[in-house]
Amino acid sequence: MLADPQIDRLIERGKELEARLAEGGLEAAAFVRLSKEYAEFQPIQRAALAVRLLRDEIAGLEELAGEGSDLEMRELAAAELAQARAKLPAAERALGILLLPRDAADERNAILEVRAGTGGDEAALFAGTLLRMYQRYAELQGWTYELLSVSETDLGGLREAVASIGGRGVFARLKYESGVHRVQRVPETEASGRIHTSTATVAVLPEAEEIDVAVADKDLRIDVYRAQGAGGQHVNTTDSAVRITHLPTGLVVICQDEKSQHKNKAKALKILRARLFEREREAQASARASSRRQQVGSGDRSERIRTYNFPQNRLSDHRINLTLYKLDRVVEGELDEIVSALMAADQAERLAQVEQAA
Repeated sequence: MLADPQIDRLIERGKELEARLAEGGLEAAAFVRLSKEYAEFQPIQRAALAVRLLRDEIAGLEELAGEGSDLEMRELAAAELAQARAKLPAAERALGILLLPRDAADERNAILEVRAGTGGDEAALFAGTLLRMYQRYAELQGWTYELLSVSETDLGGLREAVASIGGRGVFARLKYESGVHRVQRVPETEASGRIHTSTATVAVLPEAEEIDVAVADKDLRIDVYRAQGAGGQHVNTTDSAVRITHLPTGLVVICQDEKSQHKNKAKALKILRARLFEREREAQASARASSRRQQVGSGDRSERIRTYNFPQNRLSDHRINLTLYKLDRVVEGELDEIVSALMAADQAERLAQVEQAA
C-alpha cells in the first residue's frame, strides 16, 4: 500500500507533464516523446487521484461519525464511511497494478511456434487445431497473421509451424500460451470410440528487430536445397528451401514455403532473430533472479499448461484452475476470457510479491 506522500507525488507528476506540454516551444521530437510519456502516465495519475479522493473522503466521514455530530448525522456518515472503505482496496489495487514493472517486450509483435508432441498423427492434427485457433484469435483482435514456415503430415496435420502475429500488445496477450497443450478426444480413425491423449507444444517469442540482435554473416551457415512436400514429393524444381545454422549457438531454422530463395532466407532470419532475442531475455532474467517463474507458471515448454477435452467440451488451464465448458468456441478463437484471466492472475501474483517486499 502506498503512503499518502507517494500518492501525492504521482498526482503532481501528472500535473507537471501536463504543464510542460501546455507551455509549448518544444521541438517536434521532444513534443512527441513528452506526449507519449504523458499519455502512458495518465492512467496512473487518474488511479492515484481516485485513491487520494477516497482516503480524503474516509478521513472526513470518520470525523463526522465521531461523537461531535448529532445522532442522525453520525448514522449517515457511518453508512457512507462503510461504502467508502469498501471501495478503497480495489482502488489501491488498481493503482498498484499500474505501477508494476512492465515487460519491455509486451508491445512487440510475436513469433508463434506450434509443434506436434506425443501422440503421432493425432498430435499433428491437434497442432493444426491450435494453429488455426491462434490464427482466428488474431483475426478477431484485428491483428496481422503471416505464416512463416510449415511442415505438414500426409493426413493434414502439422509437424511444426511458425507464424508472425503483429499488432498492439500482441506479445503481452500471447506470452502465456507457451507450454505443453494436451488434448483428449476420439480420433477419426478410432473405430472403437476410445479417447486418446496427445500433446502439442507452443512457444511465443517477442519479435526482434535487427537493432536488437546483431547477426554477423560469419556466424551463419546457409544451405539451400530443393523444397519438399509432406510426403517427400518435390514442391518445386529449384533450390529455394533455406536452412540457416547459427554457429555460435547451434540454432537451426528451416524455411521452404516460398518459391523464392530470397523470401525464405528473410523469413528464416526473422525466426532466428526472435529465438536469439528470447535466449538473451531469458539469460538476463535469470541473472537478476526474475525469470519466467514470475509469470503465471514458468512458461516453460516442458510444463503442461492446459487440457482440451473434446468429449466434454471442456477446457482446463492448470495454472489458474480455470475450467470452461465452451471448448468449441475457444478453438474458434474466443480466447479473451482465458487470456484476461491469466493476465489478472499474473498481476495479482506480482503485486503480492511487491507488497511482501515493501
